Amino acid sequence: MLDEINHIRKHAIRLYDSQQVEAALDRMAAEITAQLQDSNPLVLCVINGGIIPTGKLLPRLDFPLMLDSIHASRYRNTTAGSAKIHWLFKPTTPLADRTILIIDDILDEGYTLRAIVDYCLEQGARKVYTAALLDKMLGTEKPVQADFVGLTVENHYLFGYGMDYKGYLRNADGVYACKEVL
Repeated sequence: MLDEINHIRKHAIRLYDSQQVEAALDRMAAEITAQLQDSNPLVLCVINGGIIPTGKLLPRLDFPLMLDSIHASRYRNTTAGSAKIHWLFKPTTPLADRTILIIDDILDEGYTLRAIVDYCLEQGARKVYTAALLDKMLGTEKPVQADFVGLTVENHYLFGYGMDYKGYLRNADGVYACKEVL
């Protein structure tokens, strides 16, 4: 497995370096602050991909907020998503009558994010906002659009800044496209 991971990393194409991603995070934080600073939001980090974007955004959000997490996935450390959403855990903080900000690494087809938004609304959230570090341009309509987007990308298999290749490479210092998927 490590040979495959090293091969993917070695041959990947860097789409955005860390300076570009950090600038996008600065812009996202300013937009989120302008919209949510007076709403006492509950931030939901989508595990695992949202850990890095959430961790990078939180110190930039200089207003009162609470943090919890949610884990819903279609990929489960593979490169091919399934139609079924796998709920691994849900927030422990009550969502009723709260403003929610969901933060994830990428808005791909949008099915997982749509399911999370629907879950929050079913739990009585007053308003639900979504933030994605990356929005993948697929050329088709998605079931949900992110309210706050850092960067857009073409339809590539990506890793870095939270996104993974088979569970690896989330810690890459930029956003990379796999030149080839084995």
